[in-house]
Amino acid sequence: MKKRYSEEQIIGFLREADKGVAVKELCRKHGFSEASYYLWRSKFGGMDVSDAKRLKALESENALLKKLLAESMLENEVTREALRKKW
Repeated sequence: MKKRYSEEQIIGFLREADKGVAVKELCRKHGFSEASYYLWRSKFGGMDVSDAKRLKALESENALLKKLLAESMLENEVTREALRKKW
């Protein structure tokens, strides 16, 4: 799924709303829904662009670590199953 807006743009939208622009007007002006705005606010509220980039890096690292853990657990289970069948 291609994201339509980058983290930098989203943080810019949130800052516009903080400056006093009405949420409905902001959504209409930039072409996204109010639900998207509130989702972004819960995720990126109070962040700077550098914080958002760090969050993205941490999320990708976390996904990689979860994948490695799952592969390791699967490998351990296969080894246990093979050992059970030998005896």
